Amino acid sequence: MNIKELSFSIDFSRKINISPELIGIFFEDISFSADGGLYGELIQNRSFEYSQVDQRNGDSRILGDWHHLTGWTLIERNGGKGVLLIDSSEPIHPNNPHYLVLGIRNQMGCTGICNSGYDGGIPLCKGEYYNFSIYARQLTGTPGRMTVCLEDENSNLLDSKILPILSSSWKKYTLQLFPKNSTNNGRLLIMASHPGRIGIDMVSLFPSKTFKNHQNGLRNDLAQCIADLKPKFIRFPGGCLVHGDGVDNMYNWKYTIGPIEFRKSQRNIRGYHQSLGLGFYEYLQFCEDIGAIPIPIFHSGVSCQNAGGSITGVGGRGQIALGKEALQKHIQDIIDFIEFANGPASSTYGKIRTKLGHSEPFNVKYIGIGNEEHITSQFKKCFYEIFTNLKKKCPEITVIGTVGPSEEGRDFEEGWKFAKELNLPIVDEHYYLPPEWFWKNLYRYDSYDRNGPKVYLGEYAAHEGDRSNSLSSALAEAAFLTSLERNADIVKFASYAPLLGNINHLNWRPNLIYFDKIKVIPTINYYIQKMFSEYSGNFYIKIPKLKIENTRIAISTVFNSNTGNLIVKVINGESENFNLKMKFLNITTKEKIAIKKVLRGNNLAATNFSELVTEEFQITITDNLSEIIQPYSFNIIIFKL
Repeated sequence: MNIKELSFSIDFSRKINISPELIGIFFEDISFSADGGLYGELIQNRSFEYSQVDQRNGDSRILGDWHHLTGWTLIERNGGKGVLLIDSSEPIHPNNPHYLVLGIRNQMGCTGICNSGYDGGIPLCKGEYYNFSIYARQLTGTPGRMTVCLEDENSNLLDSKILPILSSSWKKYTLQLFPKNSTNNGRLLIMASHPGRIGIDMVSLFPSKTFKNHQNGLRNDLAQCIADLKPKFIRFPGGCLVHGDGVDNMYNWKYTIGPIEFRKSQRNIRGYHQSLGLGFYEYLQFCEDIGAIPIPIFHSGVSCQNAGGSITGVGGRGQIALGKEALQKHIQDIIDFIEFANGPASSTYGKIRTKLGHSEPFNVKYIGIGNEEHITSQFKKCFYEIFTNLKKKCPEITVIGTVGPSEEGRDFEEGWKFAKELNLPIVDEHYYLPPEWFWKNLYRYDSYDRNGPKVYLGEYAAHEGDRSNSLSSALAEAAFLTSLERNADIVKFASYAPLLGNINHLNWRPNLIYFDKIKVIPTINYYIQKMFSEYSGNFYIKIPKLKIENTRIAISTVFNSNTGNLIVKVINGESENFNLKMKFLNITTKEKIAIKKVLRGNNLAATNFSELVTEEFQITITDNLSEIIQPYSFNIIIFKL
């Protein structure tokens, strides 16, 4: 259908209240998004808890060289001789039972260990400093000192410091290191020359510049890239991650708070290890730092139906429910979290929050229960117990339910039926589909029951056959977001997924932001999300239904009462331009100039932002405004009222 011209009126009397919190983000530890990613720790396997089980496949095969010493190598210099062992007797804390034993066999030279961080080396910057810490004890032999060094990939010394004489009991040692040169492939060495056995655990190296300069903080450039999205909320810590790989791998928030040596790390469902250094306190802190509403997610008392399958999600034992006692404990854990997040400083878990450095409540208002489960009788039973208990004991919390893993089908239908029976406030929908589906479903939510549960579109992405990020997928997502704005009286939240992907460890494509140890690579889709979030509104201006079905054209009009901006968004996914004519009714503009921002490309297959054109124009406002909308473009026109 070839459209040369579109005309419509913008009537300010036809505005309706919509969710001002529509556009947010969903963070899940997938594709090394946390350790080796957003979490600022530079040392890999700092607590020697990596295990072959981490990479278990569906048939129990072991994948790769992955064990307690992964990331660590023995260093012997100038005649030094040593051996590395793993022990678990008398650990620092039962939650981290394994530690390294460095055996030094002679007094010649020096012997020690080396860690190169993630992906071949630690990025180090001249002029910056790095906070080092370690737990160590002298197990046998005469206590001596250890030397801590930073080197580049050619063994050139960048800095070194000496630790005091070791104690016979576990003790934490801290110091700062200042590399004299920069390198992308640095390494940390811990060396000694006195014979005996030394216990070593919780080896940590953090850049001093973390996001907002927090201890145990986030990688600054990656966190800033997320903050620049201006997300209205953050869903965390995951979807599949929450119910884990079966009931023995379910995520427990209590293991993620407090000193890092107290946290109980575990296998990640995606086939690697998670330190949980990025835990619930850090998530809440990040939300506060960037002004986003926290939406923590808890499992629903049943395992994922694919639990026990391969790391690609194939096979599995089927859905398994917690026993009665375990379910009640889980419910209490959720209630305890609410106290941790919202309780007064004098409460049991409020005291823990205060001790961590945050006496004021975080004011969590929403909690999600479940993620993409099959809607079975045992799921319903467990969810009912959780929901009714939270409703009774924490009525101030809005619970978000789940309606299965797909946009349609049995689970979707059963999930919605169950949600209405329980009178759930909000349900979580997920879908990953081709761009064409998004164009064809621009009116999906127009027919939703306005008296039923609201919708959180918790995970979505448009993807091509090769699952690349492209202009085609980005424009389809932009078009669909206009439909969410039009229906933001029923669609409360929406978040693209996944958020992050380490280019060297991808479990999934597409992602919103790619990165490696030194670069952050936002996608075309990222800039679409950023523009929608930045130019959001709390009112939708109804416009007459346009004859644009069966086209790749989408339009929405919102008003932001806080900024006074009237915002018109126009997506043209067609190969030809068209003339957009706008007439204003019951509106007085404050200024005679509007701003038009354009993101466009010449090729729908474009995959890099550098292939696109960004433009900004001033438009003189007239009674009958006319604008050319170029092919393959996303346009935002901002009027000041």
